[in-house]
Amino acid sequence: MNRVLLPEGWPRPKGYSNGIAAEGRMVFVAGQIGWDAEGRFPDGFAAQFRQTLDNTLAVLAEAGAGPEHMVRMTWYVVDKAEYLGCLRDIGAVWRERVGPHYPAMAVVEVKGLIEDAARLEIETTAVVPVA
Repeated sequence: MNRVLLPEGWPRPKGYSNGIAAEGRMVFVAGQIGWDAEGRFPDGFAAQFRQTLDNTLAVLAEAGAGPEHMVRMTWYVVDKAEYLGCLRDIGAVWRERVGPHYPAMAVVEVKGLIEDAARLEIETTAVVPVA
């Protein structure tokens, strides 16, 4: 199993882990964006986050992995204020789709993404325990 890394005396972060120690088969998910199988984007950051997370979980499932195997995520957002304004909705989607599992994460504001309609892109690494 994965072990959350929390140095002694550090406060527990909200919505992410400082680090994860894991052993097993690694799965790397390319940057996923919030479009559906037909290339359509829903309106709004939270809706795109939901689709982005669903896309990520679908790729993980192809490798026999689930949300509990995610160890690292890097989020690229085009508007920091928009991201911060949607934290409550993001949290609700996270709890619904992933539950209480929080990988190591970074969120980076970027000038733009390749798909102009995309509000965010997320790269994910997962580690599946070897049986």
